[in-house]
Amino acid sequence: MVFTENPPGAGMANKGPPYVPSTWAIGGIPKIGIDIPITAAFLFLYICGAATHMTIFQRNKRRGHKFLISVFTFGFCMARIATCTLRIASISLPKNIRLSIAASIFVSAGVLILFLVNLVFAQRIIRAMHPRLGWHPVFSISFKIAYVLIVLTLAIVITAAVQTFYSIRPRTRQIDRDLQLYGATFLAIVSFLPIPMVTLSFLLPRKSVPERFGTGSLPSQAFIVVTGSFFLTLGAWFRCGTAWKRPVPRSQPLPEYYARACFYVFIFVVEVIVVYFYAAMRVDKRFWVPNGAKGPGSYEAGAWAERLEKEEVDGGMTDYGERV
Repeated sequence: MVFTENPPGAGMANKGPPYVPSTWAIGGIPKIGIDIPITAAFLFLYICGAATHMTIFQRNKRRGHKFLISVFTFGFCMARIATCTLRIASISLPKNIRLSIAASIFVSAGVLILFLVNLVFAQRIIRAMHPRLGWHPVFSISFKIAYVLIVLTLAIVITAAVQTFYSIRPRTRQIDRDLQLYGATFLAIVSFLPIPMVTLSFLLPRKSVPERFGTGSLPSQAFIVVTGSFFLTLGAWFRCGTAWKRPVPRSQPLPEYYARACFYVFIFVVEVIVVYFYAAMRVDKRFWVPNGAKGPGSYEAGAWAERLEKEEVDGGMTDYGERV
């Protein structure tokens, strides 16, 4: 979420920082009777999502199968639990501006974890279908640079967002808004990247037979990545598009694109869909690669994949002596 600009001195009842926003933001002004029950419902969904992914991780760990992305998804759900908790608290205490700032920052930051998860999935598909390209040093370094840029962009956006509440200098506010627009645009592009990456991996001519990793076929794995990225891109590009709109003063009616429904649909709903979709599709099995995989051929794990598929059918014993 990009914070809207607050014109110096406009609508600021308090004489010192933090200053009350004077322009509309997505969701409008929360109401206790409406927003608290809705946020509480999403809080429950995120708690269930966290429990689901942690349960999957622990069960896999007991079988000797570590899939850290389940932990990342669990971490995302925990971040959203904190977001919903802070949002409920800020709605209950509307005069506590610092609490509102904290809630808004958590809304902006949490989804980045899912962006990174999708990039990892897309990278694994490319390495399986085009090993020479996927394992090329330039390609690998590009991903590392992207991860660093994502973290730095998040830091920039948070810093700029907080500063808008503590400064009334027009020049400072303009710089903060420019930084927020950069962040919203950059993150929207990042959310979309897995889709063209996976698409190109199927369109580019292959010089060898694709390596098999995890369970399921490559088309089914690609479907999962594209579907998850679609929902996250929908939310990210909506937030980016509305951020580029001219700030609307609160003295004017709330724009339709800032409606309460837009806040919940394009932020929480799309994320919840992805969290449960990944759990239902068992990405912990479909996107597993051997620990320490490095270089062409290291993803080949056909025997392991076949064993997992057999376990799903007959509920047999694993190689580690534990019941599935």
